[in-house]
Amino acid sequence: MNAALLEVTDLQKRFAVTRRQGLRTIHETVRAVDGVDLRLQAGETFGLVGESGCGKSTAGRAILRLIEPSGGAVRFEGVDLLSLGPEALRQTRRRLGMVFQDPMSALNPRMSVGEAVAEPLVVHQTVDRRQARERVATLLAQVGLEPSHMSRYPHEFSGGQRQRIGIARAIATEPRLLVLDEPISALDVSVRAQVLNLLMDLQESLGMAYLLIAHDLSVVRHACSRVAVMYLGIIVEEGPAETLFSSPLHPYTRALAMAAPSPNPTRRAVRAPLQGDVPTSVEIPSGCRFRTRCPLAVARCAEERPPLIEAAPGRRVACFRAGEAPEATAPPPAPRA
Repeated sequence: MNAALLEVTDLQKRFAVTRRQGLRTIHETVRAVDGVDLRLQAGETFGLVGESGCGKSTAGRAILRLIEPSGGAVRFEGVDLLSLGPEALRQTRRRLGMVFQDPMSALNPRMSVGEAVAEPLVVHQTVDRRQARERVATLLAQVGLEPSHMSRYPHEFSGGQRQRIGIARAIATEPRLLVLDEPISALDVSVRAQVLNLLMDLQESLGMAYLLIAHDLSVVRHACSRVAVMYLGIIVEEGPAETLFSSPLHPYTRALAMAAPSPNPTRRAVRAPLQGDVPTSVEIPSGCRFRTRCPLAVARCAEERPPLIEAAPGRRVACFRAGEAPEATAPPPAPRA
């Protein structure tokens, strides 16, 4: 196997939270990311999917050290990012970038478009002032905007245009890896396909790798070569995109695939029979984290946490009953601990 561009091992991120219960102060720990392993090859698009609150966006930010991980290792081009000091990390970040979900909040409203796109170039001292202006004009043209737009401000643009500005800013230093955190979910339906196609065209021309974080399975299935499914801070299944969604092994992946809208209006929707409460990252069930909602859960699921193991070449799954249909089991889910 070729050396990975990005290798994430046992990534963890915990948050300390405090809440009041009557006269008592209760201190709790949110285990947002709780042992994630990922490998991305140069030039590939890897999808990370799951419900809101599963920890996927937190994982993306922790990989880039936009927030500091609580544990684990993140190796980019063979170097552990978590071991780097401030100056070494700044130098490495020239080869890393991120596109955020909300383009308006990602751009400084007091900076012109030209200033915002040029900022990475200035921070990394890659060009002088005249070259920066020329580079910004080129970048705006690459994302489908006019060079004359550089003197305008973010509020003067539509959501789709602002996201194009964010993309131009992200690719300014010619990164090898972009983390795309729900890059089209905040946009109007009419422009989502345009922005997604732009990202795919830029990847082909610039040779970047993408870590695409999303909850829209149709986007992930279309854009990604491999996908990892995240649930409550951990990965429960990973494999080639088309195979994973057409033949899911984990009952949670099956439920996600069945819940996705079908492009065929005549097809009758079939829903996976999920039951029970949705746990939180503070009160995680014992054993398998999905067992409180799983139609296949048995007593063993409450006692042991299933490891993420290779079920077939290129496919990993964390389930004791991987691949079984819900109809094959009679017992109800085990009671929540």
